[in-house]
Amino acid sequence: MFAAPFIALALAAVAKAAPAASLCPDGVHSTINPQCCFWANARDRFINEIFLNVCQENVHSLVRIAFHDAIGFSLNSDKGGGADGSIIQFGDTELAFHANEGIDFIVDFLEPFANDVGMTFAIQFGAAVGLSLCPGAPKIPAFVGRPNATRAAPDKTVPEPFDDPTTIFARMADAGFTPTELVHLLASHTIADQAGVDPEPSVLGAPFDSTPFSFDSQVFLETLLVGTMFPGSGPNPGEEQSPLPGEFRLLSDKVFARHNLTSCTWQENALSQSTMASNFQTTFTKLSLLGHSQSSLLDCSEVIAQAPPATAPKAFFPAGKTHADIEQGCATQLFPTTLSTQAGRATPIPPVQVQDIAFGRK
Repeated sequence: MFAAPFIALALAAVAKAAPAASLCPDGVHSTINPQCCFWANARDRFINEIFLNVCQENVHSLVRIAFHDAIGFSLNSDKGGGADGSIIQFGDTELAFHANEGIDFIVDFLEPFANDVGMTFAIQFGAAVGLSLCPGAPKIPAFVGRPNATRAAPDKTVPEPFDDPTTIFARMADAGFTPTELVHLLASHTIADQAGVDPEPSVLGAPFDSTPFSFDSQVFLETLLVGTMFPGSGPNPGEEQSPLPGEFRLLSDKVFARHNLTSCTWQENALSQSTMASNFQTTFTKLSLLGHSQSSLLDCSEVIAQAPPATAPKAFFPAGKTHADIEQGCATQLFPTTLSTQAGRATPIPPVQVQDIAFGRK
């Protein structure tokens, strides 16, 4: 007879104990931790000045550069300082590496911004902010306070799409990641497009799936479809035939979708957007902390918004494709026959356009 009142009192105590946000000195933002006021303002600047308030090319490029910067790290030897902003701080060196081709424009955009907030902040914090604009993306924690890089990462720390899987697995293991975690990181390809693999101008920005502005599981499904065409001047090193006109397929993605160490995780991501997003959140957070101790950083995750819900919480076959087009990869579980096919006729997928911004070296 006393249970309900006691529960009510307990809930009231919890609610009373929850910290309240306070108005920041700028009179605009409110944060629980006053030290995060600066980052609330930086978040707004990223959204308005870099991303233009949409999940498009600049978000993809921030997520890409976050990986390229952080993976300059090794558990066994000196391969850089991890997530330290060296790709901006020492851009003259690192942007000359073949694996970083096509990434220079976002560095040009970020450089004046990074001078205000710090090199590594501009990358890892910016990626967390950018992903919050993408429907279906998980909330990435925002840990700030990393010191800037003191040295460039060496060449060959970023795996290339034409590398054989053994080489890629070994490089990722050297940085502390399993083949399964590699697949989780590749969820970023759901908002990705090509730059630097095919030099044909018409396919600059050719997306890796048919829904490049949504953090859904389409890239994992569509990479399992039989490839039938090259969208540009292919074949090029690191490129494989894609299943849809206008869509680009990396050789490494095709291999991982069918490799015995990664194919079942790949299929799992194709069949569950929520699982894909959760696994990406965990692994991308791990990536963002390479070279640093979380306990030494300030947690300002409170300023990062939760992304809108996924526009397609369940994968679907693009128009004109069916279960018959699947190339089975996972040896222990058949791909189910329950997914629907998008209505209508197949149409070419347009390239993702470069976004213009008001500042930066262009």
